[in-house]
Amino acid sequence: EDMAAHVGASRTPQEVMEHYVSMYIHGNLGKACIPDIIPNRVTDHTCPSGGPLSPSLTMPLPPLDISVAEQQQLGYMPLRDDYEIEYDQDAETLISGLSVNYDDDDVEIELKRAHVDMYVRKLKERQRRKNIARDYNLVPAFLGKERRDKEKPLKRKITKEEKELRLKLRSLYQFMSCKEFDDFFENLHKEKILRTKIRELQRYRRNGITKMEESAEYEAARHKREKRKENKNISTSKRGKEDGKDGEFATIENLPGFELLSDREKVLCSSINLSPARYVTVKTIIIKDHLQKRQGIPSKSRLPSYLDKVLKKRILNFLTESGWISRDAS
Repeated sequence: EDMAAHVGASRTPQEVMEHYVSMYIHGNLGKACIPDIIPNRVTDHTCPSGGPLSPSLTMPLPPLDISVAEQQQLGYMPLRDDYEIEYDQDAETLISGLSVNYDDDDVEIELKRAHVDMYVRKLKERQRRKNIARDYNLVPAFLGKERRDKEKPLKRKITKEEKELRLKLRSLYQFMSCKEFDDFFENLHKEKILRTKIRELQRYRRNGITKMEESAEYEAARHKREKRKENKNISTSKRGKEDGKDGEFATIENLPGFELLSDREKVLCSSINLSPARYVTVKTIIIKDHLQKRQGIPSKSRLPSYLDKVLKKRILNFLTESGWISRDAS
């Protein structure tokens, strides 16, 4: 209105305003001087990000949903969201004896401020521990009745290896929220799946397969091969059981001289853990000595050093029972 009066009666206040906006704001001068986006240089110090003035540091958590008996067991006071015994129970002694006096010098004032700062830090540590316990549902887990949110979708089954890894990384709870921790393991699971898929695709490439439609035929053929191999192993195992050497002669059946033994000799060698070749050597020496003694020829042969008295006695008893040597000779 003042500008319209200054210009004269020929212009109304509305016309003066429209002229100013069109010429100086939306005109060339306005485009050159006024930026399109005016930055906001005001910093919000009250954001709940854990900053010095963050309300999240002093904002009480909702009370725990536990019974009266469980509250008494924990020493928990729900209306205050507090415990009878808190972390660093004696923290209040830092400020309980403080008082502001008019004759305090600068050193005493700074000392009292330091005490207050130490107390505030302890309060923050208490709240931090409560937040961790609430975030990871440690109280219900301690009471043995961990609650699950029915609205959340069912998670995948956790393997034994992942459980062991979670136990090893429990120290990260204080640095990560529960959601971040679960996302971390979900990403590890996805990484494992991707690595398995990459190895599978590399195996296809090594076998000359370059298209996914060809992989189905390859997998079907591979499954048939594995099935035939499995059936062959089963038949071999059954045949070995029928021959009495499946688990009984597993330690000696591949050693040289095994085919020269009778079934009873195989059982003997397996029971005393003696190789077939060594048994044949000992048997030859004993029978040769026996024949020489019967003919009146003195025996000069010596038994091998690996044959102790116990093994010698068992082999002699076996050869006697089998009729290879007489009882007098044994």
